Amino acid sequence: MTPIRLESHDGVATITLARPEQMNALSFELLEALIEALDTVRGGDDRVLVLAAEGPVFSAGADRAEMIERTPREWEPIVERYLDPVRRIADLDIPVIARLHGDTVGGGFGLALASDFRIAAAGIRLGAPFVRIGLAGCDMSAGYYLPRLIGLGAATEMMLTGRLVRTDEALDLGLVHRVVPAEELDAAVADLAGRLRAGPPIALAFTKRAIRRSLDRDRDSEFDYEVFAQVQCIQTEDHREGVKAFFDEKRAPVFRGR
Repeated sequence: MTPIRLESHDGVATITLARPEQMNALSFELLEALIEALDTVRGGDDRVLVLAAEGPVFSAGADRAEMIERTPREWEPIVERYLDPVRRIADLDIPVIARLHGDTVGGGFGLALASDFRIAAAGIRLGAPFVRIGLAGCDMSAGYYLPRLIGLGAATEMMLTGRLVRTDEALDLGLVHRVVPAEELDAAVADLAGRLRAGPPIALAFTKRAIRRSLDRDRDSEFDYEVFAQVQCIQTEDHREGVKAFFDEKRAPVFRGR
């Protein structure tokens, strides 16, 4: 079964993460399918893109099964590749809406940050808990987009502690645009998509480019550092300890700075 589903209806494309039993973890297979789907949307005629997911979780982030021992030379192109869907989402000329029906963390959080709009079901959690397993908190574009979105202070607290925020706080921070009861999420997304679809495509494209250009002057430099930082952290004992404590032994990790 394909890990991605791409549909188009009345000018609105929908890309759905379809690994619900794995909490839509971003496996290499899903990553490549997502990139291909985004390229298809870019070459198509749809005026809006919705990012959605199946199951109770939007995305739990990277696929743990693929977090195996590798050399820095092996890890660098992999970590770099994970930024490609973020780049594609940000660089699309059409508006992108993230439909966040469940917890949105790690790499899934990065996809949401790159989107133009985030509409969330009440009560879900969002965040970048990378440091909790010994990884750099700036992964999957969080180091670039999060400080620009919610401010340096709030982003620093979230990234250095790995704390997840619920939707009431996320709305106050400006992390999400709208919070609705779960049963109203589809209607809220459809309403916004419909309004955007009805807008002037060329004007919207130039507007989005203008907004993104104000951010993107230093984006690639930040991404280069994210790759460097993450490749280094992947090699550490603290990362291995974090994974073991968090996933296997369900205890607080003991990080030793090694």
